[in-house]
Amino acid sequence: MNKSESKYFNTATKFDLALISLLKKKPIEYVTVSEICKEAGVNRSTFYLHYETIGDLLSETARYLLDDFSAYFTPDVKTAICNLKERNLDELVFIGDEYLFPYLTYIKDHKEVFRTALTHNKTLGFEDIYKRMFDGIFNPILDRFQYSSEIRNYVMMYYLNGINAIVVEWLRNDCDKPIDEISKIITICIYGKENVS
Repeated sequence: MNKSESKYFNTATKFDLALISLLKKKPIEYVTVSEICKEAGVNRSTFYLHYETIGDLLSETARYLLDDFSAYFTPDVKTAICNLKERNLDELVFIGDEYLFPYLTYIKDHKEVFRTALTHNKTLGFEDIYKRMFDGIFNPILDRFQYSSEIRNYVMMYYLNGINAIVVEWLRNDCDKPIDEISKIITICIYGKENVS
């Protein structure tokens, strides 16, 4: 990375972190460019060199969060996700503590941002992120389990919406329950109480 790219990246990161900080205090609708610049320690003209609107910054912040999210997982988990075709079927079941704990920890660490994301998922581009995850991760797994292409989307919606509903309720209660308890609730909902110790 050359010096100008590094400077651009550092400024963009300041804006991302400033927006995240402000989202902890108020909804996105009430955040102004002036507040973002003040929080980031950068002037308004620099903001407009990088972005046309706060929505543009919001989209970039979503990408920043996604990159940060992957840092919560161990190298073994990342390798498992990258090598879907070589894995045994029992290694392709991503409902377990090694996957749920980093996911839930990340959500708890960024709960204010996730609350905003739930109401602004289109603005943040999460639909596109989901599509890429479906194409690159979920679809190959469902293929390995021999689900027909006609029902794959329904199967994934069942799992993802169920897990999402639990996370939404957890966020609504300010992440009051411990992560291990939420992980167990998700696991019970998927496998059944009698199959979870």
